[in-house]
Amino acid sequence: MSAIRLLVLGAVRQHGRAHGYQVRNDLEYWGAHEWSNAKPGSIYHALKQMAKQGVLLAHEVAPSAAGGPPRTEYEVTDSGREEYFRLLRTALSAYDQKRDALSAALGFMVDLPRAEVLELLGRRLSGLAEWRTAVTEYYTPESGPEQLGHIGEIMHMWVHSADVEAEWTRGLIARIEGGAYSFAGEGGDPFVGVLAEGQENPYAL
Repeated sequence: MSAIRLLVLGAVRQHGRAHGYQVRNDLEYWGAHEWSNAKPGSIYHALKQMAKQGVLLAHEVAPSAAGGPPRTEYEVTDSGREEYFRLLRTALSAYDQKRDALSAALGFMVDLPRAEVLELLGRRLSGLAEWRTAVTEYYTPESGPEQLGHIGEIMHMWVHSADVEAEWTRGLIARIEGGAYSFAGEGGDPFVGVLAEGQENPYAL
């Protein structure tokens, strides 16, 4: 799945309406330019493409009093909301997502109810266990990678990755079960992960 698509939809959704520079600023504030393809060119391209596809609605806004060309603000449509939540649920539950997709999903997981996030992460854990079992049908970790020559290092890496990912996922599940974070429908003051209009971004490129 496309991490940039999830990131851009989520950033626009948090603002209600946002122009390209706001979206870029938010994603740089998250450091997404370091762990995903959320570079300026790909962000603006994604905004225009999703507007053409009806996932975003583009509004042309009059230029500021200081002058300059009109800018475009974007708003998530009904179909965009459906796609956003589909991408979010997929990224949280799949064990084989790329790291940037999972990272994006973690940033938006509080848009879902706590119980649903726990269920999705449980699916991820099950997927990791099934994947590890499939690998160990051909490779016995206890015997070490040398049993298959240097090619065994590949399966050794897979098993190690599955174990580390499962440990991390169990830790996240425990933290959420323990009451960490404020999820959809729980009230309170949710964490604000976007910059206000005019707020300086300390991590800007």
